[in-house]
Amino acid sequence: MPLDAICLHAVVAETAPQAVGQRIEKIQQPSRDQVILLLRHGKKLLLCANPGQPRIHITQVQRENPAQPPMFCMLLRKYLQGGVITALEQAPLERVIMLTIEAADELGERSGYRLVLEMMGRRTNLILCGSDGRIIDCLRRVDLEMSESRQLLPGLFYRLPPQQEKLSPLETEREEFLRCLSNCPESAPLDHWLVDSFTALPPLMAREIVYRTFKTADYHKTGDVSALWDTFAAWQEYVKRNHFTPVSINTDKKPIDFTYLPVKQYEGYAVNEQAESFGALLDGVYAAREQADRVRQRGHELIKTAVSARDRLRRKLAIQKQEHERTRERDVLRLQGELITANLYRLKRGDTKLLAQNYYEPDCPEVEIPLDVRLSPQENAARYFKQYTKARTAERVLSEQMAKGREELEYLESVVQELQQAESEQDFADIRAELESGGYFRARGKKALPRRPSRPREFTSTAGLRILVGRNNRQNDVLTTKEARRDDIWFHTRNLHGSHVILCTQGGAADEQSFYEAAVLAAYYSQGRDGDRISVDYTPVRFVKKPAGSRPGMVVYTTYQTMLVDPDEALVKILSDR
Repeated sequence: MPLDAICLHAVVAETAPQAVGQRIEKIQQPSRDQVILLLRHGKKLLLCANPGQPRIHITQVQRENPAQPPMFCMLLRKYLQGGVITALEQAPLERVIMLTIEAADELGERSGYRLVLEMMGRRTNLILCGSDGRIIDCLRRVDLEMSESRQLLPGLFYRLPPQQEKLSPLETEREEFLRCLSNCPESAPLDHWLVDSFTALPPLMAREIVYRTFKTADYHKTGDVSALWDTFAAWQEYVKRNHFTPVSINTDKKPIDFTYLPVKQYEGYAVNEQAESFGALLDGVYAAREQADRVRQRGHELIKTAVSARDRLRRKLAIQKQEHERTRERDVLRLQGELITANLYRLKRGDTKLLAQNYYEPDCPEVEIPLDVRLSPQENAARYFKQYTKARTAERVLSEQMAKGREELEYLESVVQELQQAESEQDFADIRAELESGGYFRARGKKALPRRPSRPREFTSTAGLRILVGRNNRQNDVLTTKEARRDDIWFHTRNLHGSHVILCTQGGAADEQSFYEAAVLAAYYSQGRDGDRISVDYTPVRFVKKPAGSRPGMVVYTTYQTMLVDPDEALVKILSDR
């Protein structure tokens, strides 16, 4: 779902009036590829140079900043903080945004700087230029070895990327359009022809133009297809008049694409959902992808360690289960020892086997018992009794080890679930500290920087009651056993790993809607986030106990009730915004 040049034009048309003329109060860089300019009145201008999701817009999403600002952030603060945005422009039909910022230079004189965001796939970059047009620095430096045609290095003059040799879709007239269309080969897909012929026309919009003309997006050139111009001209007029509508294309309540006008090509497969603004649209569309990127970038080492430990433990439990099954056959060893003892008078050293009647069975069947030729008859009997005793002891030890292993496996699976839903640098740091204390990670040698205390997620129900959601196992313990009151209500998914959720009743009785909303939060922050009809148990906190010596996050509870709910991301956002 790339942000094409026309859609970017719509975003700029919405963003520029809110940003131009505003003073940059502060600059933040919450991740390697994201820079946020904090403007007056609480507005936040996001510039994202992530190759997979480049964009610029006013954002409402709260992002946590690292304890130590990156070097590029410090550079931007040096030159741009306190400056005023005087222009926000887009290169014609290009995915290049230029912010002109007037700020004080090192001598205290007002000087003009340009912050350029290039959104071109893997070459996406953020570049700071001085008043003379020279590059001060950029997020990703490009030297001669990386690109022979265009380098981006400090001291070089900045030049716009070379334009594609395609027609402009907004300036093409009817005659030129039909002439190019006549050169299109017979049986060629018309949407492919549109993409190949015109710049700034993404596949989604090309298919939409073909669909609105021929009632199918997969239409190949056959005969006279000049009717395509009428739809193309209508699209041109729509764009030139800036009649843009922020639209998210959803399936199963999840966005699969977005654009600037309602699309019809998906028919009943997907639905159009209009957003309040392009900023809100992009926040919603990229929220899940940002979360996945955070987990992949910040939590990769943690997830690898937790998953490896979990898989290793699963294999160990499988082997222990097989050994445990074999110990249940130990009675045969005892029987063989007793039969040898009863037939000692018949045996002598060097015998390889004993054929004896099993007098424990009603019909006294004859059994064959292997003997060790190196041992005497008495020693053979003792060997079988020793194996029997060893198997009996092994069953007890294996049962204890398997119980501990299953408990540890439950814990590791809960850690993996927490890592997949971690939202901030603090969340990953807390989980790493938890794994270090459990011996899964070697503690860092150097002294760690002081960290601010982690707080649980906080929501407000429709009735105004606080709902707290733990972020990790340690926080779940503190939330349930120390911070929650005895008459608060505790929620947790049944048979699924998830966060502890506390509905704060403030000493009174909670309403049914608050119960439902707390249960939805418990389902959403669990392994069942992508499912439906999730079972959530709830009970007063006084019935929740933590067994002595149990692992973090492990509790037992009694006198509970169960509610079936569907994880609802929209409701979670509403509760969070209150």
